[in-house]
Amino acid sequence: MRSQVIEVRTGSRERVHDITAECARFVEECGGDGLLNVFVPHATAGVALIELGAGSDDDLLAALGDLLPADDRWRHAHGSPGHGRSHVMPALIPPYATVPVIGGRLALGTWQSIAIVDLNVDNRERSVRLSYLSES
Repeated sequence: MRSQVIEVRTGSRERVHDITAECARFVEECGGDGLLNVFVPHATAGVALIELGAGSDDDLLAALGDLLPADDRWRHAHGSPGHGRSHVMPALIPPYATVPVIGGRLALGTWQSIAIVDLNVDNRERSVRLSYLSES
C-alpha cells in the first residue's frame, strides 16, 4: 500500500472542495490497477463522489442546510452557530470513498469528481489521506 497526506484549505464558509486532480496525480504516480481510498480524518468533514461545477455542489450544500440547519437545536453546541450539525454530517456523507484505478487512472464516471464536503467554518484546514492498494 502507498499512502500520502494532502492538505486542503476549505476556508471560512461551507464548501464542497474538488480534490480530483490531486487524487489523479497520486494514482498516476502509483501506476497500475488497484483501489484508491480517500479518507478525511476529521469528525466534521466527508468525502463525496459528485458532479461539480454544474450547480450540484450548491444543491448539495442547500440540501444539507435543509437536513441539518445551522441553528441552536444541536446538543453539541460549542463553536459557531449550528456547529453540532457538522458532527452529524459524516453519518450522511462518510469521511471516506473508494475509487477503482485502471492503468494508473481513476475509473470515475463521466461527470464524477472527488470532493471534500465541509460545513465546519471553524476549521479551515483539512488533511486528506490518499491510500493506494494494488497487487504489486
